[in-house]
Amino acid sequence: MNRISTKLAMYFFLAVLIMQSFFMYYLHQNMIHTRVEEEFSTLLVNGANHRDVLIENYSDMTIQHIVLMEEHKVREVMIINGTGDIIGSSDKSSMLLEEYQFLLSDLDQEKDTILVSDWRNSPYIVSAHPYRIKGDQSGYILMFQSTDSMNQMVDDMNTHFVIAGITSFIVLFMIYALLSKVLTRPLIQMKEATQKLSKGDFDVRLPYASKDELGELSSSIQKLANDLEHLKNERNEFLASIAHELSTPLTYLIGYSKVAMRKGLADKERNYYLDIIGEESERMKNLVKDLLDLARMDETSFTVSKSYFGAYPFLQNICKLVAPSYETKKMRLHLVCEEDFQLYADSLRLEQIILNLLDNALKYSNENAQVTLKAYQRGKETIISVTDTGMGIPAGETEFIFEKLYRVEKSRSRAYGGSGMGLAIVKELVEAHGGRIEVESKLGEGSTFTITLQSEV
Repeated sequence: MNRISTKLAMYFFLAVLIMQSFFMYYLHQNMIHTRVEEEFSTLLVNGANHRDVLIENYSDMTIQHIVLMEEHKVREVMIINGTGDIIGSSDKSSMLLEEYQFLLSDLDQEKDTILVSDWRNSPYIVSAHPYRIKGDQSGYILMFQSTDSMNQMVDDMNTHFVIAGITSFIVLFMIYALLSKVLTRPLIQMKEATQKLSKGDFDVRLPYASKDELGELSSSIQKLANDLEHLKNERNEFLASIAHELSTPLTYLIGYSKVAMRKGLADKERNYYLDIIGEESERMKNLVKDLLDLARMDETSFTVSKSYFGAYPFLQNICKLVAPSYETKKMRLHLVCEEDFQLYADSLRLEQIILNLLDNALKYSNENAQVTLKAYQRGKETIISVTDTGMGIPAGETEFIFEKLYRVEKSRSRAYGGSGMGLAIVKELVEAHGGRIEVESKLGEGSTFTITLQSEV
């Protein structure tokens, strides 16, 4: 009873059995009742016809004619007068007289009546039809209808109902087999698929199901398996990239630390190696910080607390923070913010976003280049853009730059200190604000990163 097909079949069997028993019993009884009523009605009609003929033409010849009409049939007729004497009968064996003698002494009917209706236990059903002729002539016409035909009809009906019941059971088992194939087989396949998923095997392929609840469940499991497989591959790639990113600065740290510890090394040369160790240590610290930010965002452990604040002083303060770095590289940073409108965002997270974009513009632009930070409102949206005149991004790679650990021209990115995580963090933070980020770039001419945020609640 642990299989759903068995349970479903049992429930279906019981439900059909109860309904079928009720309807078959109702139909059976109704058909029998209808048939018996027809026999009663026919008997009364025949008896009434004989009585009418007798009243219109009362004579010995008429009595003999009525008797002859019922001879050699399933019916018998008996005519008695007012004193209870039999004046005509189709029963030559006197069997009816012996068996139903009690009826003759108790007759006191004024209209056509069924005297014996127990067709199950009596060989005949009997009706009485009183007649009265002008003068003193009166009596009864008794009609006797054999119950053999009714009992035979019931026996035949019982046989047909038994055949119908057996046929219905066969059909029920056929339905059970069909349900096992159509319903339970997809369920078993989905169960096996979920067991594979629980063991870490995401290579699941479920067959196409029908467009119903089972089909939706199958599609959901298939989508879950595909997503888990994608996440598994992405995790493996992520871990491989992290190992690669961490191994390089660690190799520098170990190598140059051993060189710096050599005895007899000149102070100038030793300081040179120590500077490299310091740079790689800083690079490694920034890399770990970026990884922690990504981990927090994947686990949704951080919150974005939005509030209103002035756009111009906020952006001006950011420009002051990066100004020394831009001046060192002899680059110009131009702020365009025509009116002091209100920003609705998390100021710390938004600062992190803009600083990251300005840092990328600084890294991938040549000396004497210009970077423009622009902010304005458009309807109910706030637009913030960072435009540089640097290296630009190849047309086929703009759609991938927001992926984790993806770097354009990886060999050159190391020279610029890129880890491939900055833009991924930016995208996560922008989407956490409910906004979107877009990029337009042309190789060799520069890039424009545009952030769109909602201006109000």
